[in-house]
Amino acid sequence: MFRGKPEPSGRVFVKICGITNESDALAAVEAGADALGFNLVPRSKRYIDIDAARQWIDKLPREICKVAVVADPDWEDACRIGQLEFIDALQLHGSESPEFCRRLADAAIPFAKAVPVTGSKSLADLPNYFTDTMILDSSGGGGTFGGSGKPFSWKFAPEFVRHHRKIAVILAGGLTSQNVAEAVNLVRPRGVDVTTGVEEFPGKKDHRLVKAFVQAAHLADRKSA
Repeated sequence: MFRGKPEPSGRVFVKICGITNESDALAAVEAGADALGFNLVPRSKRYIDIDAARQWIDKLPREICKVAVVADPDWEDACRIGQLEFIDALQLHGSESPEFCRRLADAAIPFAKAVPVTGSKSLADLPNYFTDTMILDSSGGGGTFGGSGKPFSWKFAPEFVRHHRKIAVILAGGLTSQNVAEAVNLVRPRGVDVTTGVEEFPGKKDHRLVKAFVQAAHLADRKSA
């Protein structure tokens, strides 16, 4: 899962996404997050200039996985970002093709592929994206997905998880400290990913919500073990 970083032992993997500043990053680390996501999609309200943020990202603990979220990058940008020393993996959050993913895998650039879940058919017969990490997220409509703050119907996810045991499935979309336990117990994902559910407003985290989310995810995992 996010190759190059060890998985947490005996508990669900927690990623806090949409980090835009050092204070929020350190709060997430202190709360027990395993990974942080940085949004490099220019149209996003949570966009950051990864080169400008390098100084504080590079100071974060090495054991924390740093993930660059991109959507339909060109090949040169994907390679440049994926090869940054302070970034551990890419998260492809667009309509990237299997061939594009295969090229990344051949180039030994770690990445996860996110897919929007609109119903059972959206998870049936997915192509091979040449990664061991998939993120199931909510559809935002209009060809976009992620960051909506609304969950998809989780009933479609457990079967996908059961039938793809070699893939680390990360559940995203509308998760909060109030519903993450139910989601973990139903879907049994290897990890959970949250953005909107721990924010004061887009781009600014509520540190109390971050802590509550991590605690709820880990407690749910212990109860289901």
